[in-house]
Amino acid sequence: MTDRIVLTTGAGGQVGQALMELPPPAGWRIDGRGRGALDITDPDAVGAALADGAVAAVINLAAYTAVDRAETEPDAAYRINRDGPAVLAEACVRRGIPLVHVSTDYVFDGSADRPWRETDPTGPVSVYGASKLAGEQAVAAAGVRHAILRTSWVFGAQGGNFVKTMLRVGADRDSLRVVADQIGGPTPARAIAETCLTLADRLASGADATGVFHYGGSPAVSWHGFAEAIFARAAALGWRVPRTVEAITTADYPTPARRPAYSALDTTRLTEAYGIAAPDWRTGLDDVLARLTQKD
Repeated sequence: MTDRIVLTTGAGGQVGQALMELPPPAGWRIDGRGRGALDITDPDAVGAALADGAVAAVINLAAYTAVDRAETEPDAAYRINRDGPAVLAEACVRRGIPLVHVSTDYVFDGSADRPWRETDPTGPVSVYGASKLAGEQAVAAAGVRHAILRTSWVFGAQGGNFVKTMLRVGADRDSLRVVADQIGGPTPARAIAETCLTLADRLASGADATGVFHYGGSPAVSWHGFAEAIFARAAALGWRVPRTVEAITTADYPTPARRPAYSALDTTRLTEAYGIAAPDWRTGLDDVLARLTQKD
């Protein structure tokens, strides 16, 4: 029997690389396409990629993720984060193929004092967040069977992320200053990849639960707290780390794009529908550090 294919866009990104390392669910084969292999904003290219009748699900990991640069490149952000998902969703609905689309905690304004739920009102405070919300809306409006997976503070052994940045700059400095008044849920890229594959498999098998789901790491922590955990664990593995990590405010470290002050996500709906619990970012961090230490 021929395996079903899950077409995965954005295969060169953090989550994409993690996904390509995973064994696919039984009966599936992963067709991973990086940015150079598939332009998701090109309807003809997307149609050709789905022409093989064996494609039974699509996972969209392609995204414009340069949060600060998006403030001066809104057209590029919207083209990839809104128009691309719209093209994918329209192509999928014509063929009866379900779509798993990854979004972000940055669709919220950060004003909450408890983890955000799917039913909470959105209110992005940056171009990046607004473009990702527009992508969610495009997917939903197309009428495709879908799961939109909002996640947060992604980190992994591949690609660029906060963990790898801290290790790099921490090796060269005795002291660092890290923002302490932004709270979120660091989420391992590998865990997101596993969840995406599970959702693709279940949707293609007729699962009823569709729509928006949250999947963020637990427990909630500040960037400063996350940095301290990174350095404590890295030091135990022999990495050179700074002697001090100073807690500062967002106002002390201005950036072109605003970030939500509080963006932790409530994973209850995903747990109830699919049995997928919020990942403990500390366990994921230990795994990433072990992999980076072995590689280094």
